[in-house]
Amino acid sequence: MCLLRRILAILVLAIAPAAITPGFTTPPAWSGENPSIAARQRNEKRAFTDSEITEGFMKTAFGAEYHLAGRVDRIRKYDGPIRVFADGTRADRKAQLAKIVGDIAAKIQHLDIAMTETSEAANVRVRLVRDRDLYRTITTFYGSERAKEIRSSLDPQCLSGFRKNDNFEIEHSDVILTVDNGDFVFFDCAYEELLQSLGPINDTSSVPWTMFNDNVSMGYFDIYDQYILNLLYDPRIKAGMTVQEVKAVLPDVLADVRAWVKKVNHLPE
Repeated sequence: MCLLRRILAILVLAIAPAAITPGFTTPPAWSGENPSIAARQRNEKRAFTDSEITEGFMKTAFGAEYHLAGRVDRIRKYDGPIRVFADGTRADRKAQLAKIVGDIAAKIQHLDIAMTETSEAANVRVRLVRDRDLYRTITTFYGSERAKEIRSSLDPQCLSGFRKNDNFEIEHSDVILTVDNGDFVFFDCAYEELLQSLGPINDTSSVPWTMFNDNVSMGYFDIYDQYILNLLYDPRIKAGMTVQEVKAVLPDVLADVRAWVKKVNHLPE
């Protein structure tokens, strides 16, 4: 099982349901500083069929890896600007997180995401903690009983979750990242948890190219997952859509997403 096992669940709260989640592409210049990330980028699969992309999107955008309550058969996504606040004392990790958010913003065409300096202005809050404080933080967020369940069943090193309204629009996300397990783990956790907090919460072991697979570690925003997130945030894919509703518009959306991903990554014809 991958180092980054997490909980990805749907909970029913008093007011609203919430979901919890533990050519050569042009990478961010700073990512090449990590040999593990650079090696993965050099060997990355870059060409995918329509059916391969569609399979990954449907398997991650619908469902939930760890299902407790609430409906998981609808599209869940933000409908509006996303502002990310980093809560912690490590200035270096905050700077890295800001670069990651900027990279995500540059690669998802219809997503307005950026850092913010205040917690009050944020709808995504990232808690940066030491590894030894991880479960104490999880307990603060979810209570002692659920924290014990998370620890015994999944033993995560990072965690993400979101709260959605009755229209399946995500209203707020929380991400917990450890800062002292090395750069690769931080990058891998930060990309995966931030992206999953935007909606594609269902991990799948049957798609080998996605970071939303517990057996896959990336450390960067790979091309395959750019397809998934660009499909999700195309305006024609709306929060609350069913599988059949998505299938009806997906061919046209995929054609446009292919053009965007090709352009932003400088992929060959």
